[in-house]
Amino acid sequence: MVQAMTAAPSIETNQRNPRPWSLRRVLTAGVIGNVLEWYDFAVYGFFAPVLAEQFFPAGDRMVSLLAAFGAFAVGFLMRPVGAIIFGHIGDRYGRARALLLSIAMMAVPTVLMGLLPTHASIGVAASFLIVILRMLQGMAVGGEFTSSIVFLAEHAPPSRRGFISSWAMFAATAGTMLVSLAGAGLSSLLSPTELADWGWRAAFISGIAVAVVGIIIRRNMYDIPAETFEVSPVRLAFTRHRRELLRVFGLNMAPAATYYILFVYAATWVVETNTITRPQALNITALAILTFLVTAPAAAWASDRYGRRRMLMAGMAACLVLAWPLVWLMHQPYAAAVAAGQMLFAALLALYMASIPAAMCEMFPHRVRVSAVSVGYGLAYALFGGTAPALAVWLISRSGNDLAFAWYLSALSAVSLTIACSIRDRQEEVLD
Repeated sequence: MVQAMTAAPSIETNQRNPRPWSLRRVLTAGVIGNVLEWYDFAVYGFFAPVLAEQFFPAGDRMVSLLAAFGAFAVGFLMRPVGAIIFGHIGDRYGRARALLLSIAMMAVPTVLMGLLPTHASIGVAASFLIVILRMLQGMAVGGEFTSSIVFLAEHAPPSRRGFISSWAMFAATAGTMLVSLAGAGLSSLLSPTELADWGWRAAFISGIAVAVVGIIIRRNMYDIPAETFEVSPVRLAFTRHRRELLRVFGLNMAPAATYYILFVYAATWVVETNTITRPQALNITALAILTFLVTAPAAAWASDRYGRRRMLMAGMAACLVLAWPLVWLMHQPYAAAVAAGQMLFAALLALYMASIPAAMCEMFPHRVRVSAVSVGYGLAYALFGGTAPALAVWLISRSGNDLAFAWYLSALSAVSLTIACSIRDRQEEVLD
């Protein structure tokens, strides 16, 4: 399918860039950078149990883990800040510049995390510093993902916009899978002591690849000319497109929480509440992510053919009804049952998440598209994505029920489903 995309006509040239990129090169720039950047952003979540001991030691294991996932959530709370900054850059100075700056900004704090002294060495300063670095990561990813979505959507033919823009989602999830595989590999090869001493640092320091590979791929990136503004594009988004911005926010509430519980917290939850080992849990999570990666392009293609609204409603309704049964299946003391539940949940999530990138871009005009999509999306993931693992830990702790978070996912699915019903299909329309 990717090969067929190269035959699509490229966007007209402009004076600043006389040689437009082919659709294949556009995809490479949008996808590879996302894979690397989301590896860096997700690596913290997969090593949260180790980081809890190294940076947030406490007498109670649950309190330590809650603190570690609290720091994980802080990165998401900074995503709206990054969305405003990079959204402004993307709308005023071009999508290419925003993408290049965001990938450079992500590499530095990730590598510094890998070099950071632990609580045993410098005390509470270690906890403070890792939270600050996590905040910088959040700002960077707040500009990367949505800028790449808009970049891909604007370069895609209308008849394939859903499929092509979904590759940003594919790339981000592939980056998450790389972390899962790296975590499983390190957990299998190293003893728990070696993993705590230096193994986790290797996963973080490898983030230097972001700066090197990403900048090489994205240099001289072809871009649509930026526009001139009398007022800030972020302000325009809030004043003239408030209703659409709220739709983007509501549409992403359920996928934000479900994605990070399913692909980040589940590996820890299964080990903490079941008889599954950590390497097994990480391998199962990798299989679930692979299921998502296989399902998402097909679902995005279907959204081009049958409409975004129909795919959104089908996937969200399925998650609303099946959230508790699937979480129950994941809680069974058999690796096969855990894998079946997590993989089916991942397929249902991909069924509707693949339509969201194009649906968001189709709501806004060019001059505010990056800002509006970034802010609406970033706020949803800040409030419901990054907080999901910590909230799941809290719900289990307060209720004494290991499945308590399943009802939370169902409730959010109901809200997002209601918003999806109000979406107007525009898959055949040309983006301005």
